Amino acid sequence: MNLQLLGKRALIGGATSGLGLATAQALAEEGCTLVLWSRDQARLDEVADGIRGATGTQVSTVVGDSADPDTAHIVATEAGRDGPIDIVILNGGGPPPVDPTATTAAGWETAMHTLAITPILLATELLPGMRSRGFGRIVAILSSGVAEPLPALAYSNAGRSALAAWLKTVSGAVAADGVTVNGVMPGRIDTPRVAALDLGRATSTGRPVEEIRTDSENSIPLGRYGTPAEFASFLVMLCSPVSGYVTGRLHAVDGGMIRSA
Repeated sequence: MNLQLLGKRALIGGATSGLGLATAQALAEEGCTLVLWSRDQARLDEVADGIRGATGTQVSTVVGDSADPDTAHIVATEAGRDGPIDIVILNGGGPPPVDPTATTAAGWETAMHTLAITPILLATELLPGMRSRGFGRIVAILSSGVAEPLPALAYSNAGRSALAAWLKTVSGAVAADGVTVNGVMPGRIDTPRVAALDLGRATSTGRPVEEIRTDSENSIPLGRYGTPAEFASFLVMLCSPVSGYVTGRLHAVDGGMIRSA
């Protein structure tokens, strides 16, 4: 199938690792021009060089920390210097685990700014151009915690749920202009973030990390963790013009793990 993405410009957050990196690679393979952003310029440069070498596509980078109140404006401005943004992937690293009975004001402020405020403001700055051109794709990488809250991830559950609520709300306001807005909830995908969470659980319970992973795999109907490439292939489909009738939805890519979605 021709996904009709050749020449589209995509802005991808958290693009140096995990699901963000896999999505950037998949979009480049479909012919998209990329703008990658994260906090680490050295890592951005390394990833950009790798994608250019593998696909020949044009890749630029922007440095920004999603916890900084100015980042949304800076990233939107810099990303648009070489042309309009057609696709924005809202993605970033999650907050650390926390005892849900012992959260702090500082923890909440950081989590909400990182997971909700910055991505919402970034998408808001890019929406007018998308609407005027009659095409746009906003896709947020969320978490299974939006559908079924995850123990010890109170900050992530709440922050990503706030973003999900905005996605569903704004989708109706821009649909008639050719802009679709969707969220994707990954289950247990084999990324550094999931590996770190498994290790943290192993440490806190005194069990081998291999047992923790086996328990997780046994809870998934497909019986295994997903790969970043599997996740990215679905997300890229949502970015395509061929998915123009899909909007305002939270999609699970989870091997059947989330029973309530």
